[in-house]
Amino acid sequence: MTSRIERRTLAAIAVLGAGFALAGAAVAASADQERKPRPVRASVVGSAEFVLPYHQDKDVRSFTFDTRAAPYSRPLPGIPGGLPTDARGMVTVSHYSAERDITYTSKGRVDCLVTGVRTATLTAVITEVSPGGPPVVGNRVGFSVYDGGEGKGKGRSTDRVGFSWNGVNLLPKGSAPPGEAPVGTCMAPAPYAPVTEGGYAVTHAELPAPPPATGPPSG
Repeated sequence: MTSRIERRTLAAIAVLGAGFALAGAAVAASADQERKPRPVRASVVGSAEFVLPYHQDKDVRSFTFDTRAAPYSRPLPGIPGGLPTDARGMVTVSHYSAERDITYTSKGRVDCLVTGVRTATLTAVITEVSPGGPPVVGNRVGFSVYDGGEGKGKGRSTDRVGFSWNGVNLLPKGSAPPGEAPVGTCMAPAPYAPVTEGGYAVTHAELPAPPPATGPPSG
């Protein structure tokens, strides 16, 4: 017949065993989480000056990008869950006009980003323009980026950029002067302007599937 002391000892051993099992399960779960790679989020960062291949002047133009994907974060009418191309971040446009001897800047809030291998298109809504700049607050503008990689062509950048104004987004109307077309989200021309100083880094990620739908709480 088992004594009271033996019963207590066996109970204590059982409790210890259960504790070790739970601890082991927690360690295993933690290890599984560490082994699973975190999802990569697309991004475009960097600052660079560039030239227009079709128009040579003494102006200095530069774009600065600090934007990252934020999928399904911007609800739209009829699309309450947002889109896989949703993004956050800022764009800064700087333009020194040699003719006017003035530098003006524009800042925009990014709303869309799509990437491919070393390439990206993004759009931003202009929120601020410094004195002397164009009256474009509230306009959406588009950008494209090509990341030339680590080689950078023997010390010279092989990055390129494109943008949705300056004659590449017009609506010709017969004999009337062509008007500038509105820009939709993530719309931009190919990156046609060579970077001359600085550079950009594009992190590519596939557009993710929407998160699982959640139903109403059960009563």
